[in-house]
Amino acid sequence: MAKKTRLAAAIAACILCSMAAVVAAQEAAVPASGESDPVAATEAFLAKQTTDQKARSDAYFEGGYWIQLWEFLLGAAFAFLLLASRISAGLRDFAERITRRKPLQTMIYWLGYFLISTAVFFPWSLYTGFFREHKYGLSNQTFAGWLGDEMKGDLVGVIVGLIAMPILYGIFRKLTQTWWIWGSVVGVAILILLLLVGPVFIDPLFNEYKPLDKPAISEPILRMARMNMITVSDVMMFDASKQTKRVSANVSGFLGTERIALNDNLLNRCTLPEIEHVMAHEMGHYVMNHIYKGILYFSIVIVVGFAFVRWAFNWAVGKWGAAWKVSGIGDVAGMPLFFFIFSIFFFVLTPVNNTYIRVGEVEADVFALNLARQPDAAAEVALKLGEYRKLRPGPIEEFIFYDHPSGHTRILTAMRWKKESMQPIGEPAEPIAQPAASASTPQQ
Repeated sequence: MAKKTRLAAAIAACILCSMAAVVAAQEAAVPASGESDPVAATEAFLAKQTTDQKARSDAYFEGGYWIQLWEFLLGAAFAFLLLASRISAGLRDFAERITRRKPLQTMIYWLGYFLISTAVFFPWSLYTGFFREHKYGLSNQTFAGWLGDEMKGDLVGVIVGLIAMPILYGIFRKLTQTWWIWGSVVGVAILILLLLVGPVFIDPLFNEYKPLDKPAISEPILRMARMNMITVSDVMMFDASKQTKRVSANVSGFLGTERIALNDNLLNRCTLPEIEHVMAHEMGHYVMNHIYKGILYFSIVIVVGFAFVRWAFNWAVGKWGAAWKVSGIGDVAGMPLFFFIFSIFFFVLTPVNNTYIRVGEVEADVFALNLARQPDAAAEVALKLGEYRKLRPGPIEEFIFYDHPSGHTRILTAMRWKKESMQPIGEPAEPIAQPAASASTPQQ
């Protein structure tokens, strides 16, 4: 009970600290008395969104809150079903009858688990990933195209699992006391692999990447890259319009695989200043090493998560393990419980993780304003993102659910930057009053 209390206190402290940071940032974003121009300019931009557009955007984004909750609850129900019905234990027994080799048993179990979960959740994936996106006018994808991408994603997931699960469960079986520490190491290694290698080697499975052959657009982007020591010679374009109407871009890679890429929606829907701002934002992530800082942060999260799983898994198996026919962490029949406990941990940590990511996005926004110097374009991009992100949330709502700054926050930041940029650095806004000469002051 004491351990549980300390864990709850630690999570509460993280959330309270993050909330305090958000409140302080929002207070800092409000212009001082007498400086209302940024506020008025922000409201003017927000007024461009029609009532119908606002209603659709708000409904889509707020519906996402419920999707997060339902996905968590459905995952819990699925795990309970596999465990309580002993389907999981039966799948383990099936694997043991086929082979005596533990790694192969784990691979067979993983394949069965993956196929069952994919089949059970297919209707949910179909609704959230296809029908709902079309309902809100955000998807260009045919059903065949969507299904093809789902199958590619599933194939990647199967392969990653076939490599990772035997390693993890080998550790679980052999290192009965320190499995959670070495399991964390494997989890961090998988995180690094996906973050650093994924954009270069996995993303091309879903989209075609080719050099952008429009020098009027690519050259300003490459100039910004050269200014910030990003060693690339081309700007790549990928065909996201076959899937979505969203605009996006990224700067990724390491050790010679660096790549600047933008999707064709950004190219076709945005002006050159807007493109420059978006690309400067992505360069900000790269230059400020957000990918490596993110690896460090989420590595800590993974270690803490494994520690939580160690406590919760042992408690659950001690209480229900006999009924489920799960003997311990090294038993692959406990895999649904392992995944569910991790989902609890990340679900509770949602506001903290979102705040961490959101702070990095704010930093990249400011970097982009200072590099591209296009505040009005930044505001226009925020409005385009407002097609599927609620532009003006409440402070608690933004803290919990937003992993990017809201449109209102982004536009206000741009307008404040615009106001201050009109005044040359070093030149006082008001004349400095000279002290009056006194009787004792020597006269020249």
